[in-house]
Amino acid sequence: QVQLVESGGGTVQSGDSLRLSCAASGRTFSWYSASWFRQAPGKEREIVARISQTGHIKYYADSVKGRATVSRDNAKNAVYLHLSNVKPEDTANYYCALAERGTDDYVYWGQGTQVTVSS
Repeated sequence: QVQLVESGGGTVQSGDSLRLSCAASGRTFSWYSASWFRQAPGKEREIVARISQTGHIKYYADSVKGRATVSRDNAKNAVYLHLSNVKPEDTANYYCALAERGTDDYVYWGQGTQVTVSS
């Protein structure tokens, strides 16, 4: 079992940067790829970024490409999302999730951290 706890959300101004963290319990964190998702009120959940088990392969949604950096520290059982030049449309609840290696089967989810961007 792995438990995920996100942190770093809050209210920021347009143009600011933020860093979200996701702390994982358990010793198998490095077995999984990790992703950040977000869901805004009235909208479907969307993937924001994904990082492979070793951190060598990264994916970004078009909506954040060029503004987002996903990283992980397997020694600390943590994954991070740095988002710069935030926009009001980045307002959402941000979740981290772990997927089985080589799959899109997300088996562990955090509770989320709310990010609100004011203009």
